[in-house]
Amino acid sequence: MVVHNEDRLATSRHLPSWALFAFAAGAVNVGAFLACHQFVSHVTGTLTRVGADASNLLGLEYLLVLVSFMVGAGASVVMVRKFGQRDRALPYWMPLALVALVLVAVAVLGAGGTFGAFGGSVETSRDFGLLCMLSFAMGMQNAAVASSTGMAVRTTHMTGPATDLAIAAATLLVGGADERKKAWSSVVLRGTKLAAFAGGAMAMVPLCARIGFAAFLVPAAACAVATVSSFAPRLVAEAATRKA
Repeated sequence: MVVHNEDRLATSRHLPSWALFAFAAGAVNVGAFLACHQFVSHVTGTLTRVGADASNLLGLEYLLVLVSFMVGAGASVVMVRKFGQRDRALPYWMPLALVALVLVAVAVLGAGGTFGAFGGSVETSRDFGLLCMLSFAMGMQNAAVASSTGMAVRTTHMTGPATDLAIAAATLLVGGADERKKAWSSVVLRGTKLAAFAGGAMAMVPLCARIGFAAFLVPAAACAVATVSSFAPRLVAEAATRKA
């Protein structure tokens, strides 16, 4: 079920939520890179590593990171459908809350030494354990937000939003009046997500330098705030009522 229709995506009520989710994804991506030189919030980079290292064991380990993203995405759908059958309201807040909890767990476990020293390259199984946890969380976030918005909002990778932004900008130049109105909304939405993703990445660099794994508490908080803001159970129930 679509909770947030296209005409509500760029409103002042929900636009900050998409920005916070994108901020969190950018922060997680850079945090993973600074921790062990591997991005996790987009499949393209991970799949490239699978191909590049296909001739050795690393290829299989990166494949596990990719599978973790997919498992997270699938688990999001299963969770929402399973627990949403009781009152017809799909609880997208559940997988998104779990995303925040996974990021908190990474921060706590990392600070406790579970993943070893912060920084360096991917060398041990615990490095891949960290990457799999983060990849799982990003897959879950992406699936939950995308499903709830009819696949209109994706927050963990920016290739699609950048393409959509370019299309919308071109439409503003050559489109008709009705097309330009819709295109402007797209420009605001996609431009905000791109800026927020970059902002999360930028903020994570000094945080990781100062506090290491504990920096993952920041994207966890951003995800939690966005979840409460746009996916509180009351809001989802109201959306279900409107659809009925």
